[in-house]
Amino acid sequence: MEQRISIERMEQAVNIFGSFDENVRLIETEFHVMVANREGELRVSGEPEDTILGCKALQALLTLSNRGEPITEQNVRYVIGLVRAGQEDKIAELTQDVICISSKGRPIKPKTIGQKRYVDSILHNTVTIGVGPAGTGKTYLAVAAAVAAFRERKINRIILTRPAVEAGERLGFLPGDLQSKVDPYLRPLYDALFDMLGAETYQKYLERGNIEVAPLAYMRGRTLDDSFIILDEAQNTSCEQMKMFLTRMGFGSKMVITGDATQIDLPADKMSGLKQAVRVLHDVEGIGICELNDQDVVRHVMVQRIIRAYQDYEDARNKKR
Repeated sequence: MEQRISIERMEQAVNIFGSFDENVRLIETEFHVMVANREGELRVSGEPEDTILGCKALQALLTLSNRGEPITEQNVRYVIGLVRAGQEDKIAELTQDVICISSKGRPIKPKTIGQKRYVDSILHNTVTIGVGPAGTGKTYLAVAAAVAAFRERKINRIILTRPAVEAGERLGFLPGDLQSKVDPYLRPLYDALFDMLGAETYQKYLERGNIEVAPLAYMRGRTLDDSFIILDEAQNTSCEQMKMFLTRMGFGSKMVITGDATQIDLPADKMSGLKQAVRVLHDVEGIGICELNDQDVVRHVMVQRIIRAYQDYEDARNKKR
């Protein structure tokens, strides 16, 4: 069976095929089809069912290409996953909405359906809880939304915080002042801010007090008005810390709480404040809870495979119990 997809511009074919045709090779391997570019058409041939799936994947990639998206291996693998799940029509949900522009002029926007729902929740809710594995862009997109709100003067301050909990290691006493001691814990937040603002602009806003990066312990007793507050690594908060943090909110503020429930570094007898918050707050008006999964991972494909393998292992253990 052969099906044909017409292409309006040669650039679209170049974008979809990728360097050395690597994108199309991936589709050919996944769906057991042959794809050729002839006379302004993509010709897909193979078994009837495989050909239909291959065409759906190529149509979805064309949709992305028409939006001006460069087609990468990550895009192709994501589209293949959507096609296998029968959700390829959802690719149209990924509009050209740009959250903000990085310091190097790069537009920052959601790359998956899950990320788009997460960003929409941040924009439309007062409090958003984003739960998902590593590499799903939870922190990065939250910082992007905070920078956008700050640039539009919707808020006066960006406050970034996370609990100072070591990942299974005891680092002992660290030298230096308070900032030196907490810097290692807050490094991922700095990295995201540097990317959005550039080091000089970041330093200027930090000195003015427009940006504050501090450990969670320093939030107690404060009321945070006109602020965009991000709590990162929230799986390592205790239930008491989470309640304390949530009740810091003042007028004109927004909160985003991010965490990965599979990477808890608390002692075994302590319940994660993130897990409790998801259960307690799921029906509260103005609070959005977004769950991202391995399909939303935008790092190397190996990260996706590792997360899936661990998930399968945990599921098998739970069944045995």
